[in-house]
Formats: sequence, structure tokens, C-alpha cells
Amino acid sequence: MSKFLLIPDSFKGTMSSEEICSIMEKAIRQTYPDADIISIPVADGGEGSVDAFLRAMGGDRVTVTVKGPFFNDMEAFYGIIDNGQTAVIEMSACAGLPLVEDNPNPKITTTYGVGQLMEDAIQRGCKKIIMGLGGSCTNDAGAGAAASLGVVFTDKNGNSFVPVGGTLKDIEHIDTSKLLPSLKEIELIAMCDIDNPLFGEKGAAYIFAPQKGASPEVVKELDDGLKKLDQVLQKDLKLSVAEVKGAGSAGGMGCGMVAFFGASLQMGIETVLDTVKFDELLKDADYVLSGEGKIDTQSIRGKVVIGIAKRTKKANVPLIAIVGDIDEGIEEAYEKGVSGIFSINRVAVEYKDAKKRAKQDLFLTVDNLMRYMKVTVK
Repeated sequence: MSKFLLIPDSFKGTMSSEEICSIMEKAIRQTYPDADIISIPVADGGEGSVDAFLRAMGGDRVTVTVKGPFFNDMEAFYGIIDNGQTAVIEMSACAGLPLVEDNPNPKITTTYGVGQLMEDAIQRGCKKIIMGLGGSCTNDAGAGAAASLGVVFTDKNGNSFVPVGGTLKDIEHIDTSKLLPSLKEIELIAMCDIDNPLFGEKGAAYIFAPQKGASPEVVKELDDGLKKLDQVLQKDLKLSVAEVKGAGSAGGMGCGMVAFFGASLQMGIETVLDTVKFDELLKDADYVLSGEGKIDTQSIRGKVVIGIAKRTKKANVPLIAIVGDIDEGIEEAYEKGVSGIFSINRVAVEYKDAKKRAKQDLFLTVDNLMRYMKVTVK
């Protein structure tokens, strides 16, 4: 009996990773009805991360009332896996861009509720927190989350306040002495798939704030605030994480996770693989099927397919990548462990038309591949 591991990324805007796993399994069983198939949906830290982990590992979805982007009360959620030991939180659950609807404004939005989700998980006995950084509507560098967990920010007059993107510039002092004590006993990993620094032309404000509703003038104001935060971190906490790869992710939340909570920033796929104990699952696997919407030179830098390929190569297990588009210059993927790359685009049509037939074309592509394997692999 053949064993297949299915671990695709989503085809963004077309199919979720969970949908892809389901279609792949259906196609495989056409040819291998008795196959042992393990599905591991992948999410990059943004919307869908919690559900992906729960689908892959089982666990509980927890709903909590916390502060939303505008300090409004709202219901948010997170997941608990690993027999209650690990919480999976996606910051977008209470600080996500869809939550601001037609009123995006990174000057006034907050991550306060993210800290509240963290505290709830700790109170429930979790010893590890995986935080998904992605899809945020904020630019407060995680200061809101820090404030909710006891960090005190004060201005030039000694008044304490909860900083948002537009008021980071007013921070004169940071006191972490009242930070929730139990945080010191928690392992914190932040899933982060970008390497942007905190501020500057490639930083959180200049690269991402325009997508969150910021004008050029506001972008500069937000960037100045991030610089000010770094200056106070250096003065009061004797550290600077501004140049750490990923510090600028999610409106600077990458910086906040490291500076305030001592978290480790890790590529999302590495976090997923470690959490689901992928290396153990791989030991007796015959094939691994992965994929993403488009494989290109960006993929080679270490996103989902290549992250998996590094491990399958060590284990000498074939990795087949099923993708939407194949760009030029991806030959290095084979050197890194990808055995074959197959596009689901069976007919030359425009993207808007290809989307409509993507699910059917994915099924037919995997089915075709299985039929070939059945007669050639003994």
C-alpha cells in the first residue's frame, strides 16, 4: 500500500490548501483506492492558519471576546493543538485588514486584542504559542499587544498610553517590569515569510501601509514612529531588532514579538513542518505532493515547496510539485529536492478563465499523474 503526504500551499484567490488536499486525495484514490493518504494543509500565518493546523492535527477552536482594530469589543478565535500544550493564533483574527472594512487607517488601528488572545491561551495552560503574522491592518509594531500584557508606554509628560501607529512617535519610555510573568515560561514562535526590516524604504510602513489605507504623507509619519520606537527600545531595553529579518512584517509586529516577548521569527513552512512532526511522517512515505499558485524565483528563496523539498531530499522521498504556473529560471528547484513540477493549466486561457476551471484541472492533472505512475512505477 502506497503512502502519500499531501502538503500544498493555497493557490491564492483560487483554492485553499484544504480544498487542494481534498481534490488531490480524490484523484489519487481513483488509481490507488487503498492508499494511506495524510493531508497537511498549509497556511502562511495569515487568515486560515488556525483552521489549517486544526485540520492537520486536530484540537479545539476557542472563541474569546477581545478588542478589535478600533478598540471595539469583538469575538475572535484561536486554536489549541498538541493535547492542550500549543496555541495557534493568527493576528488577523482581531487585527486583520478585512475587519476595518471601508475604513482602513493604520494610524489608529491596534494589536491590543492579539495580546488578549495570548493571555487567554496562557491561562488555559498552553506552554507554547505559534503566532501567525500576516494580513494585518495595523502599524503599531505590536505595542498594543504589549500594552495588553503589561508593558507600560509613557509620553514626555509621564502619562501612560496605548500606542497605535500614529502615536509611536510619542513614546519616551518603555517599562516591561509589569509584563505578564507567566510569559517567561512560554515558548513563542512567530510565523513570518518576509524579510523586511522595521523601517526605511523596505520597512513596514513604506512597503505595506499603502495597502492598509495610508497616503504617502501618512506612510512617512508611520515610518518616523517606527524609528522612534527603535530609539526608545535601544535606550530602555538595550536592544534593537530593527534590522532583524522580518521585523517589519505585519506592521512591525515581527519587531514587537521579538522585543517585547522574546519570540523567535521563523519561516511559516518550517513552523508547520516542525509542529506536525513532518520528519516522522516522512519516514515511511512513498511520495509527497506539494504545490503553490506559481513557482518562480521567489519560491526558490524558501517558501512552501522548497522548504518541504529540503526535507524530502534528505529522506530520499520523491516530491512532486503541482502548481498553477511555472515561471522561467526555476531549475534550482530540482537541485533543492523537487523531483518534478507539473502545471494544472491544461488549456492556454487567460487567468480569469483559468480560475473557473482550476479545481477540475487540478483533479485531472493529479489523476493523469497517478495513472502514469501506476503503469511505470513497480
